[in-house]
Amino acid sequence: MGAPKKDNLIIKLVLGVVIGLIVGLYSSEGLIGIIQTVKYILGQVINFTVPLIILGFIAPAITKMKSNASKMLGAMLGLAYFSSVGAAIFSMIGGYTLIPKLHIDSNVDGLKELPHMLFKLNIPPVFSVMSALVLSLFLGLAVVWTNSENLERILDELNNVMLAIVHRIIIPILPIFIASTFATLAYEGGITKQLPVFLKVIVIVLIGHVIWLGFLYFLGGMASKQNPWNLLKHYGPAYLTAVGTMSSAATLPVALSCAKKSKALHEDVANFAIPLGSTVHLCGSVLTEVFFVMTVSQILYGQLPEMGTMILFIVLLGIFAIGAPGVPGGTVMASLGLITSVLGFDENGVALMLTIFALQDSFGTACNVTGDGALALILNGIFKKDIECKKSRA
Repeated sequence: MGAPKKDNLIIKLVLGVVIGLIVGLYSSEGLIGIIQTVKYILGQVINFTVPLIILGFIAPAITKMKSNASKMLGAMLGLAYFSSVGAAIFSMIGGYTLIPKLHIDSNVDGLKELPHMLFKLNIPPVFSVMSALVLSLFLGLAVVWTNSENLERILDELNNVMLAIVHRIIIPILPIFIASTFATLAYEGGITKQLPVFLKVIVIVLIGHVIWLGFLYFLGGMASKQNPWNLLKHYGPAYLTAVGTMSSAATLPVALSCAKKSKALHEDVANFAIPLGSTVHLCGSVLTEVFFVMTVSQILYGQLPEMGTMILFIVLLGIFAIGAPGVPGGTVMASLGLITSVLGFDENGVALMLTIFALQDSFGTACNVTGDGALALILNGIFKKDIECKKSRA
């Protein structure tokens, strides 16, 4: 039954994109107002559940890791940082090589203004994504340190509860949310008017995503001594969901489901690495941002940033990416201070940066989400002996 469900989800996601684009191109102002309201409400529901999903998966996963929890946390954070910085350096080299050879028009057409929503139904999360992440880490580690069996059982129950919420609420509403997102993009002209202006740059960045993902999965296969395709082939629904939601956090339920379908990845590692990766591993967004800031600098200021300045920007951006929220535009929003202070961008530079980043944000997010699987594979290889020892003791 696993394959038909996966295929059915892919079909629904693709239909959501296509229907959303068609509806957005031909919608009246009143209809888009309704669609925008639906999109907002569904987005609120998804964002409400994301911190709970993080708590419900990461904390129980840590308790199952026992004495390996602290080591695995450090390893995952280190892998996420070096993956993001590595992607950024790869992008910087590509920028210095390719951008001078491109002729990019800086005249970006304005967007059609979206109508007001009918109403706003705010559903604030119980706590923020970062609060959920820190709480999960502290709670899971404390349970391991104190051998609290009762709290460990409660966390296992929480894991089952969140699984039910994911499968019965979040996954069914995702195609509707994706359709409404693409409808608003098509209506305002973000796809039809602005995309041709930066098509060359976006294509280059997408090729960069593919190359970096290939490199990460190659490392994952080497570290785990498994065929990385056995995991990567399950990531289709997660990739498409990320393209539609533009959010690593919102894609988390699907990504976790995809990772667990692979026999190449231990379930405890998946429960730990995939939710954590959705918050701290943003290699695709970082790769994109580096290439785009170099492009904007060339367009507006007539030159590329100096290499020393770019290296400083990249080192700091890797840190900011770990703390960036896994929401649409989270990476670039978290790093606006770096863009203005380190690179010296003015208001026009920031505005242009935000515009072109938004055009491909969905694909950067998809790269982030898919890359999480590669890091999980590397973790699986690093802690393989510990996991096998735990199995033998059980």
